[in-house]
Amino acid sequence: MKKHFLATLLTLSLTGHAFATEAPFSAAQKAQIGEVAADYLRAHPEILIEMSQKLQAQAQSKQMGSAVTAALQDQAALLNDPTSPVLHPEGDIAVIQFFDYQCIYCAKVAPTVEQFISHNPDVRFIYKEWPIFGSRWPASIQAAKVGLSLYKTGGAEVYHRYHAALYATGHNEGKLLDADIREAAVKAGVTSTPKAEVEAMGAVLEANNALAKRLGIQGTPAFFVMPVKGATADNVSVIPGATSLETLQAAVAKARGGLKKGG
Repeated sequence: MKKHFLATLLTLSLTGHAFATEAPFSAAQKAQIGEVAADYLRAHPEILIEMSQKLQAQAQSKQMGSAVTAALQDQAALLNDPTSPVLHPEGDIAVIQFFDYQCIYCAKVAPTVEQFISHNPDVRFIYKEWPIFGSRWPASIQAAKVGLSLYKTGGAEVYHRYHAALYATGHNEGKLLDADIREAAVKAGVTSTPKAEVEAMGAVLEANNALAKRLGIQGTPAFFVMPVKGATADNVSVIPGATSLETLQAAVAKARGGLKKGG
């Protein structure tokens, strides 16, 4: 009981709630409560961890809700941007991934993404190149530009082979080399990547960055799952961070189920 009472007091304090002015506590009683709470927290620091986790979960839930609202407002940029590489374009449900080739969590989730794509030929998969580590590791930007250039000139299959080849290097967090990018292009079947065409893709990256900011996402990877038509707040999912095949499949089922109910 004491733990529950103190946890409630702490939650109210951390979330900015004040005691009502009519609360039947004198100044001395409030001071005594504070001393008891402080002593108890020193003896039980796990309460602070628990409260911190709850507040973090609440903040993340609020952020995801805002991202869903933003996704509904920016459907055209998410679903129909001709510069974004897309697999299975006829799919009725779309999964949109924001990623950076040097993001270690993007690398960890890459095999899951490949498995998902192979298991879901009826789901549109859209790649959003978002090299957030480019200021630290320029190869992130170069890899993204080359990939977009290959998509523009060679199409989805060429891009997909390039994308997979880059992750297959296992080089991330500053280890990706220009040689890796060139070799990935060759494995995709392309031996020449004209500099002017590659550099022109900088405008696409700027647009992707602006979109990510409007959506309010904080890092990579980030996934949006939504119906291509008939998206609502009830059938759109936002999945931050590396995820599982099961989570992606559940989000697709939610999108498809919500679509059926909502027409």
